[in-house]
Amino acid sequence: MLAADRDRAPVADHELVSLFSGFAEFKKILIAVSGGPDSMALLLLAHRWRENHGGELIAATVDHGLRPEAKEEAALAAAFSHKLGVPHHVLRWTGEKPPTGIQEAAREARYALLCGLAKTENIEAIVTAHTRDDQSETFLMRLARGSGLSGLAGIRARSNRDGILLLRPLLDLPKARLIATMEAAGIGYAEDGSNRDPRFTRVRLRELSGALAQEGIDPARIAGVTRRLARADAAIEAAVDDAQRKLIGMVSGGRTEIAASTLFGLPDEISLRLLGRAIGQAGDEGPVELAKLESLHSALREANATNKPLKRTLAGAALGLDRGKLAVERAPTRSSRLPKE
Repeated sequence: MLAADRDRAPVADHELVSLFSGFAEFKKILIAVSGGPDSMALLLLAHRWRENHGGELIAATVDHGLRPEAKEEAALAAAFSHKLGVPHHVLRWTGEKPPTGIQEAAREARYALLCGLAKTENIEAIVTAHTRDDQSETFLMRLARGSGLSGLAGIRARSNRDGILLLRPLLDLPKARLIATMEAAGIGYAEDGSNRDPRFTRVRLRELSGALAQEGIDPARIAGVTRRLARADAAIEAAVDDAQRKLIGMVSGGRTEIAASTLFGLPDEISLRLLGRAIGQAGDEGPVELAKLESLHSALREANATNKPLKRTLAGAALGLDRGKLAVERAPTRSSRLPKE
C-alpha cells in the first residue's frame, strides 16, 4: 500500500495493541470526547481494544458554552458513549469568559474540568485524541511564537497535569485515518465550525498546509522533527537534573544558593534551564517566560564576569548576585514593596 493510501485507510484491529498498550497499567481510563471525528474515533477504537483486554472506560465532554451547537455535540457524544456501554459525563465551563485569548482559556478550562472529574472518579489517566495534524499545527504555532527547544518538541505522548497522567495514543496517526474509521463504521460525528474560523492562528496555519506540503513541510515530516527535538530535550533535561543535584544547595527559609562561576561554566542551555528551575521553585507567578529568562541569564553572566553585584526580580522570585554567589528566593509581595505612608 502506498503511503498516501495508507494515510487515508481506516485503523485496523491489529493496530490497536500498539496504539493502546499504555492503557494496560490503569484500571480506569477517562476518554475526552468532543463529538468530532477524532475523539469519537478514539472512543470507538479504545472500546474495541477494551473488549479484548478489559479495564473500565469513562467518557466526558466539555461544553464551553461558547457556541449554540455545543449542547448538540455533547448530546451526540453522550448517545454514542451509551451505545458502547461507556458511562458519559457532560462538564460545563461556567462563569465569565475572557474577551481575548479565548481558545487558550478554553483549553485550560477543559483540562481543569477533566482533571477534576478524574480525581472525583479516582481515575489516574485522561486520554485525548490529538493527531499528527495537531502536532504539526502546534509545532508551527510555537515556531511562530519563537518557542525554545522544549516547546518545539511539540505535544508529548505522555505528560502530567495536576497529578493526572495525560495519554495521547493517536499522535502518529493522520486525522484522515480517523475520519475514514468513522465512515467505515457508519458512525456520524460533529463538525466544529470554529475549526474554519480564520480569526484563530491554528486555522490560518491549516490553510497554509497545502503550500507547505509542496515544499516538503508536511505533518509527517514535522512529526519526525518533533520526535528528534523531544529526544534532544529529554537528554538536556537529564543533564540539568544532574547539574541540579551537584550545584544547588537549599538554605533555611527557602533560599537557594548557586556558585555563579560553576553555573556559568556549564553549557548555556543547561545553565539557563537550571536558573529557570530555581526561579520556578522560588517564585509564585507561574511559568518563566523564555525571552525574559534569557535576558536575565545574560545579565547575570555579564555581572559575574565583571565581578559586579546585581539584583533582579522575575516571576515572583528575587535574585541577588554578589561575591560569586547567586541567591534565589521568594520576592516580597507587591504590597510590601510599596513605601509606607
